[in-house]
Amino acid sequence: MSETVVQIVRRVLLPVSLLLGLMVLLGVLVTRVFARTWPFTVEDAVNRELAADRTGDWNNISLVFSTLASTQMIVVVTVLVALALRLWLKRWREPLFLCAAVTAQALVFLLTTLAIDRRRPAVEHMDVSPPTSSFPSGHTSAAVALYVGIAVLMALRARSTGAKVAWWTLLLMVPLGVAMTRMYRGMHHPSDVVASFVNGGTCVAIMARAVLDRGLRWGRAKLPTVGRRVLPAQG
Repeated sequence: MSETVVQIVRRVLLPVSLLLGLMVLLGVLVTRVFARTWPFTVEDAVNRELAADRTGDWNNISLVFSTLASTQMIVVVTVLVALALRLWLKRWREPLFLCAAVTAQALVFLLTTLAIDRRRPAVEHMDVSPPTSSFPSGHTSAAVALYVGIAVLMALRARSTGAKVAWWTLLLMVPLGVAMTRMYRGMHHPSDVVASFVNGGTCVAIMARAVLDRGLRWGRAKLPTVGRRVLPAQG
């Protein structure tokens, strides 16, 4: 049990805490230190340009991507995919990885928004503004963690390079579409969604190392070795 706790602290809690610190630091740099420095000085212009180019068709497309990354949809898709992975692979490693990545990004996102109180873009908002601040984008962060996490699992199971490329291309389209959608709908600045890729992608990497790494031994005693021969554990 003590070894399991050590592994959780080393591979999960410490890296996620460091990520939270990084996200808060990025928020401070973007909103305070370099707020009047290029490229952050042109963010408002980007949001205004996107708002000026709105059309009925693009509004509908953006609504689809925004809905795919809503809190309710992220929870539903995560649970359904985790259950499907459990039934398919007959083990908990992959479902745990996916759920942990999505949960970690949510915690980092929420705590970051508490520390960084950034106003949303000064354009018409096409969605109801949630109580959290603009930095980072929760929709984008969740989409990255979920769909990139699924891409990692599918690529690991794929038997050819072509199949791996196909999975990555297909699933990366979702978070990229969500990122553009959140800016198009006036809900986030460009730097908000860029920071969300850092959050979601890093959480996927942390949980992949912590959960998918086959070298990890959760609470198992290491077997003593003599030369190349493995001896049975005593006791």
